[in-house]
Amino acid sequence: MDGKKARIGACILAGDMDTMVRFYRDTLGFHTQWDGGNFADFETASGELSFFMYSRKEFVKAINEGYMPPKGINQTFEIALWLPCYADVDAEYERLAGLGAEFPTGAPTTFSFGIRNFYVADPEGNLLEIGSTNQNESSAV
Repeated sequence: MDGKKARIGACILAGDMDTMVRFYRDTLGFHTQWDGGNFADFETASGELSFFMYSRKEFVKAINEGYMPPKGINQTFEIALWLPCYADVDAEYERLAGLGAEFPTGAPTTFSFGIRNFYVADPEGNLLEIGSTNQNESSAV
């Protein structure tokens, strides 16, 4: 495989598709044509199938294995969502705080290596890093 030609997608295995799709669609604002089934594809700037969700129940059938989801915050992976600038990170934090989102690490932080970010947990405890590497550019989220 030529890694430069491969497109990468991230999939979350969801225990409760309805709750999870509503969070990513209604709270985070990702558009989807989800039909209520076991698969949801979300539109992103990265293109088709860059972010999708599949029923955990159906997945374990497909691989013929059992599954025990992590309890609390899932510390086995994160999905990073990169915004145009630091101000956008702060605005998104305020917007999500107003919606009652859970922030395991608190308010946005700027690190010495140039990233400003915060973490939010989805309804099943998966971590999303929302951040930017651009201090100056202004943009609306």
